[in-house]
Amino acid sequence: QVQLVESGGGLVQPGGSLRLSCAASGSIFSINRMGWYRQAPGKQREVVAVMTSCGSTNFADSVEGRFTISRDNAKNTVYLQMNSLKPEDTAVYYCNVIQVRGPLREEYWGQGTQLTVSS
Repeated sequence: QVQLVESGGGLVQPGGSLRLSCAASGSIFSINRMGWYRQAPGKQREVVAVMTSCGSTNFADSVEGRFTISRDNAKNTVYLQMNSLKPEDTAVYYCNVIQVRGPLREEYWGQGTQLTVSS
């Protein structure tokens, strides 16, 4: 099992910035992808940003140019830097990790951290 601990959520004003962190620990073998999803009230969970082990990234159109994702492989930690925040970014943000061990594909989720963008 892999445990994910998220931090960095909170309340921020529109136009502000915030950074989320997610540290993975436990039975880490080979993490293929780390990233972030979010779920706003009444909406489905959606991908925000993901980064593969080789460094390729993918962003939701709604955050492209405002959010960046980075990884510290030595610490098994992924970060989401969020700039120019908008009220519509308000959601619970979930860390997501995919690990492949031979034929097994394992997916793990963090407990979620709340981001509220409001004046």
